Amino acid sequence: MTTAQLLTGHVLTFTDDPFVVPWAEAVRIEQNGAVLVQDGRIVATGADAMAKGAHATRHDHPGHLICPGFVDAHAHYPQTAIIASWGKRLIDWLNTYTFPEEMRFGDPAYAEATADTYLDLLLDHGTTSVASFCTIHPTSVDALFTAAATRNMAVVAGKTCMDRNAPDGLRDTAQSAYDDSKALLERWHGTGRARYAITPRFSPTSTEDQLAALGALWAEHPDALMQTHLSEQVDEIAWVRDLYPRARDYLDTYEAHGLLGARGLYGHAIHLAPREVDRLREVGAGLVHCPTSNTFIGSGLFDLMGLTSQGLRAGLATDTGGGSSFSMLRSMAAAYEIAQLRGVAVHASQLLWLATAGSARVLHMDTEIGQIAPGLAADLCVLDLASTPAIAQRHARANDIWDAVFPTIMMGDDRAIADVWVAGARR
Repeated sequence: MTTAQLLTGHVLTFTDDPFVVPWAEAVRIEQNGAVLVQDGRIVATGADAMAKGAHATRHDHPGHLICPGFVDAHAHYPQTAIIASWGKRLIDWLNTYTFPEEMRFGDPAYAEATADTYLDLLLDHGTTSVASFCTIHPTSVDALFTAAATRNMAVVAGKTCMDRNAPDGLRDTAQSAYDDSKALLERWHGTGRARYAITPRFSPTSTEDQLAALGALWAEHPDALMQTHLSEQVDEIAWVRDLYPRARDYLDTYEAHGLLGARGLYGHAIHLAPREVDRLREVGAGLVHCPTSNTFIGSGLFDLMGLTSQGLRAGLATDTGGGSSFSMLRSMAAAYEIAQLRGVAVHASQLLWLATAGSARVLHMDTEIGQIAPGLAADLCVLDLASTPAIAQRHARANDIWDAVFPTIMMGDDRAIADVWVAGARR
C-alpha cells in the first residue's frame, strides 16, 4: 500500500450534466476543499478526506483549483510536429502537411520519439487522457500505447485505416485494415489503462469494402470504441456525396457499413442534416467538438448548445495538429468564443465539464476518469488561478469563485498548470 496523499485547495466536482440540468445544480467548487489519494485512486473528498487523511502527506494549493485531469477526446499525435502550419483547408492540409508527415511513422524510432514528446506536452498542459488517431502503421499504435503505459495514462488509440485517396505508402487494404486492427485490438484493448478504437480516418479515404470490414470487426468486438470524422467541411461533404452516391447523407456512409453506434466517436460534426442528428441521438453516439481546429482550418461553427439541447452527448478536443494548441484551456476558450458567435454564452462550469467528465463520458470511461469522486482514478490537474500578471489582475477583481475561474479558462496556458497527478502519482 502506498502512502496516502492529501491535496487541499478549491475542489471541482460534478453531480450531473450541466447541459441537461441548470449548471448551479450540477457543478460545485468547494472552496478550501480536499482530495485524499492512495494506491492510484481517490479515496475521499471534502471533510471526509480531511478526517481520513490526518496522517497523509499534504500538498496544499491555497487559492488554486483542483480539477479532474483534462480528457482530450480527439487528436492526431502523428501531427505533433506540423501543428500551426500555415494556410490550408482540410483536403489541402492532408495532402500538404499530414500525409507527408505520417509517412515517417513507418520508422519505429520516429514513432516512439514523437509519442514521448506528444504525451509529455499533454501532461505539461494538464491533459491526463487522450483519444488519438495513429497512422496506418501498426508500429505507430504500439509506440503510443507503450509511451502511455510508461506514464500510466489512460489512452484511447487506433490504427488509422485508408485504402484510397491517399499516397502510396499510406494505403492499406480492406483485409489488412481488418487484420492489423484486430491484432492491435487484441494486444492492447483493456491492457492496463489502454483502450482500442477502430479507426477509419473518414469515408473519403476508405472504400465501401474497407468500411464494411471495419464494421464487421466492431460487431465482433462491441466493447471497443470506433473513432472517425464526420461533416467537418462543406467541400468534404460534397466529396462524400460524389464518392457514395447511394448514401442518404454523410452519416449513412458509416451506418450502412456497421459503423454507427453508442461507442462511436464522431469528430467535428459541424454541418449535420436533421436525419443525422436524429440517428446520432437515437443510438447515443458521442460528438467531439474541436473548436481550435474548426476555426484554424476554416471548417465552421459547431452548434454546441443546439445539439446538446436535443439530447446529444458532446466532448471536447484539441484535434492537434489541425487544432492550433495542445491546451484544453485554449480549447475551452475557443468553444466559448464559437458559442458566442452563435448567440450563447457558455458558462465556465459547462466548459470544464466538456474538458473532463463530458469527454470521459463520450469515451465510455466515465467510471474511471473525468471526475473527482471516491473510487475513480486519481488523475488530477491543479490550476493556478493567477498564473500570469494579466490573469492575476483580473482574478483580483472577481466577484465569486466562478468569476475567479473564468479568466484562466479564457487566457490560461501551460503556465496555469500548477500540478498534475496521473493514477495517484505526482508528475
